[in-house]
Amino acid sequence: MWSLDPCRKEVLKFAFSCRVLTLVLQVLTRFLGSSTPIIYWFPAHLLQAQEPLLRSLETVGQKPLSGDSPPGQKGPRNPIMELLYNWKTCSPVTRNILGYFLTYWLLGLLLHCNFLPWT
Repeated sequence: MWSLDPCRKEVLKFAFSCRVLTLVLQVLTRFLGSSTPIIYWFPAHLLQAQEPLLRSLETVGQKPLSGDSPPGQKGPRNPIMELLYNWKTCSPVTRNILGYFLTYWLLGLLLHCNFLPWT
């Protein structure tokens, strides 16, 4: 039977504890993100309260499709896509919220595809 020297044992303990910590953090954030809607309600409330473009879409209601709508689209555009198309006219609160969620999505996409810990 082979044995490890004390230095290698410490390195393995450290690596194992780091991996366990990473897994626990990923699982906790996934549980919180999927079971706690207030995380998404608060930014939605801020967007509804601070963004004039969303308030104008509410008052107008369902707009007819414009000529530049994607082919095969039968309903009105997504309000979030409208905000992204009109990025320069959005309020700073809207830019920060959209920037946070887009950055989180992009980092998650890049890191998860490369087998790096990301939730």
